[in-house]
Amino acid sequence: MTVSGEWTNVTFDEIRVGMAAEISVTLTGPQIDLMSMLSGDVDAFHLTSSGDENPRGPTRRTEASGAVTLLSNLIGTRLPGPGTKIQRRDLVFDGDIVTGDTLTAKVTVREKRKRGRLVVFDCTVINQEKRKIVSGKTVVAAPVQRLIYDDVAPAHLELRRSDAFMNLFKSCTACEPVTCAIVHPCDVVSLSGAVEAARRGFITPVLVGPEEKIRQAAAEAEIDLAPYRIISTPHSHAAADRAVELARAGKVESLMKGSLHTDELLGAVMSSSTGLRTARRISHAFVMDVPAYPKMFIMTDAAVNISPSLTDKRDIIQNAIDLAQMLGIGTPKVGILSAVETVNARLPSTIDAAALCKMADRGQITGGILDGPLAFDNAISAQAAKTKGINSPVSGDVDILLAPDLDSGNMLLKQLTYLAGAEGAGIVLGGRVPVVLTSRSDSLRTRLASTAVMTIVAQARRTGKYEV
Repeated sequence: MTVSGEWTNVTFDEIRVGMAAEISVTLTGPQIDLMSMLSGDVDAFHLTSSGDENPRGPTRRTEASGAVTLLSNLIGTRLPGPGTKIQRRDLVFDGDIVTGDTLTAKVTVREKRKRGRLVVFDCTVINQEKRKIVSGKTVVAAPVQRLIYDDVAPAHLELRRSDAFMNLFKSCTACEPVTCAIVHPCDVVSLSGAVEAARRGFITPVLVGPEEKIRQAAAEAEIDLAPYRIISTPHSHAAADRAVELARAGKVESLMKGSLHTDELLGAVMSSSTGLRTARRISHAFVMDVPAYPKMFIMTDAAVNISPSLTDKRDIIQNAIDLAQMLGIGTPKVGILSAVETVNARLPSTIDAAALCKMADRGQITGGILDGPLAFDNAISAQAAKTKGINSPVSGDVDILLAPDLDSGNMLLKQLTYLAGAEGAGIVLGGRVPVVLTSRSDSLRTRLASTAVMTIVAQARRTGKYEV
């Protein structure tokens, strides 16, 4: 079900016999691996020899039971969706599935039982040849409450070596909610994200913007605004100025961007006379969760500083080190990126990298281990560094990556996001309060992760563990 471009779950009262949902996915090698692990089919026979002529790599095979993950994904994200609890399955499996198969999973409501809010689904999974490889029934307890969440790819299965965002959410359970000015939350997406963060206990939101527009967005999203304070302003520029004023006065501990342009909010934040500047350069950092990397890392700066000077980079690194330590990394390892690994007078980024390392040696940057210049492969892969004869304390174990400039940082971020399935929780650092710059393309999970980072930073400031 969709509401204003977003997905919602389907409550027990809304479910009708005959309702159906389906998803299709063409399977990749990593997806087959994931299905194999979940089904317990880890027979080495199912990985063909490296001589296989499949242009996408060796063909992987697993039992049809692995396709249950598609049915679980469909039930858990579409019908009924979040809040559903699977009670019982009675399924029959036939055959194997291999890399390149296109599977279509479908669930159809067969029966509703008021006692226990149970729903019985007829379930099937067929392949591209219309052969039924899974069939049977699943009984679930359907949700009672309506949940609104961002559109997600229901058949997107990943192998993640860790879940950095889940760890962030767990870290927030020890934090008291922080007061947060939500700047111009005048659309469903930004308002819903803030309210969900409040529901989870991350923040106590103060909604700053045109009250009529905020209430229109709330009505569209079916959100009750009674628990939340609204400070009405005539337009988005005024909302940004008012939110910054609240932060300067100590009435809110953090800011979150709503449905206004980033430049409007940053213009108010970075004003030399009325903004939130400190002696430290303001910078942006993404806490990255990349499926193929064994731990989270921080990438900076891909959003604020266009062409940072050496002095700017010193502050950008220090901001990132401080953030890493607030996230529980005692002595973060910093990889300073360039195109090559040697200092070259014709490549200014290599000279900056060498200077930054020496600044760390002399105590001008504290709390981390720095190395650079490093090309991306040598920063992220110990094997790549070894092959090139690079002996680095950072290679293959980076906690922070410093991009040479905004262009390269932003391109790297989007390549990781759209080609490697990465997620990035963004935060603005170096000011009087932390600021979250959400994007219209952010999923609800990413918005919540950014809010969790902001909450951890604001909590550290509140307790005196972090000062700029």
